[in-house]
Amino acid sequence: MKNNASLVYSFFLVVGDIAAIALSFVAAFVIRAASGPDVAHPMAGSEYAIIVASLLPLWVFMFGLLGLYNVSIYERRFAEVGRLLVGSFVGVLMMVFWDYISLQNIFPAKLVPIYGFGLAFVLLVSFRNIARIVRTGMFAYGVGLTRVAIIGNTPVTKELLASLANSRTSGYKIIGVIGYRKQLPESVAAFANFQAFLRAEPEDLHAIVQTELYANEAQNADILTYAQEHHVSYRFVPGNSELFVGNIDVDLFRGAIPVIQVHHTALFGWGRVLKRLTDVALGMLLLLVSLPLWLLSALLVKGTDPTGPVFYRAKRMSRFGNAVYVYKFRTMKQAYNNMSPEAGFSKMGRPELIKQYRQNGDQLANDPRISTVGRLLRASSLDELPQLWNVVRGDISLVGPRALDVEEIEKYDKKNLILSVKSGLTGLALVSGRHAISFDERRKLDLYYVQNWSFWLDLVILTKTVRVVLERLFRHGARYEQR
Repeated sequence: MKNNASLVYSFFLVVGDIAAIALSFVAAFVIRAASGPDVAHPMAGSEYAIIVASLLPLWVFMFGLLGLYNVSIYERRFAEVGRLLVGSFVGVLMMVFWDYISLQNIFPAKLVPIYGFGLAFVLLVSFRNIARIVRTGMFAYGVGLTRVAIIGNTPVTKELLASLANSRTSGYKIIGVIGYRKQLPESVAAFANFQAFLRAEPEDLHAIVQTELYANEAQNADILTYAQEHHVSYRFVPGNSELFVGNIDVDLFRGAIPVIQVHHTALFGWGRVLKRLTDVALGMLLLLVSLPLWLLSALLVKGTDPTGPVFYRAKRMSRFGNAVYVYKFRTMKQAYNNMSPEAGFSKMGRPELIKQYRQNGDQLANDPRISTVGRLLRASSLDELPQLWNVVRGDISLVGPRALDVEEIEKYDKKNLILSVKSGLTGLALVSGRHAISFDERRKLDLYYVQNWSFWLDLVILTKTVRVVLERLFRHGARYEQR
């Protein structure tokens, strides 16, 4: 009952990658030949095509080693782009090395592999994005869906049901939920146990996700045995998920006892050194480049409300619960500056907004405490620029969990885990929806970042931050044009 959709998709990726690489090197040959007759090693186009075709398997082999044809990479767009870049670079290096040791010249000119590398990367990324769009579009017609059964009565089961409910976006179709004792959508069949599910003769079961282990080991063995005998994918989601995320070491304790050591965060040792060096170098660069925007923002704040200060200084919690003071351009009207929301709304005679503010995730669509310039600064994220100074000083990092005040962080029961690393100017929660997601969801994303940190993840978040800021800036600008 194996799901062949992923296999078919992988096959098309291989074919598409070969076509993209071949086309790029043919184009590189044409571009270099058209740029002038002074090529170092003239050769016929057919001869060049045969040589390139014979070396294409090396590229595909390298892509396979990098996991570019594994199911796990299909939905991780930025990871896929990074591996394509590495694979393309290594592929060109292999061709250049072959050209060096071979008695026969592979390239008519030195610029051909350079052109080929650039074109190959662009075409590969473009093809992969098109393939992803086509694959997702086919989900709407029921093509390529993974038929899954979920087993267990835990909060994770509820999360999985919500995550996989829309098959058009998830690519999964839930054909049964076993042992879940809460209300299910009408389209999902419920079963008391695994044997009852099997008696219903489920067709084309591709995957099983078990969210809890039964006290009866025979029941667990039956499920795993069925998955193995029928070639069904099996996954187990542990109840205590914190034991299985972040950085895990398996070692012998005192040389005799096998143990699993779980670090609170993956960010330790050399990773911390690398992150700090990146913060200093990139933070100083951004600080210097953004100085004109600092001046413009300061003039706007002071020019429209001269009675108040330019900067807002706020106490926030960072790594190990240490208090730091972060700086922003003031966006509040001076009458409500440095006041809690409760005090500010009460002062303006609108205490009814306090409840609305808290229920809406500590935000209001048109918060009357914020000045007109403040709205512009917040919409464009220019109010955050002074925190670059905090980054360079080492108070916070460029990327990390959102810096929260004492009252906010106390709302979360796993605050000590989040405080295992420095707070960040930007973070996973910001690029995943910022205030469009709830407080609890933002903290879950912060926790995921802490436990799964990698330098590549930081680069992905920084790249997405640029996109998010530009989108918000243009969207805000469009609203002003409509007015």
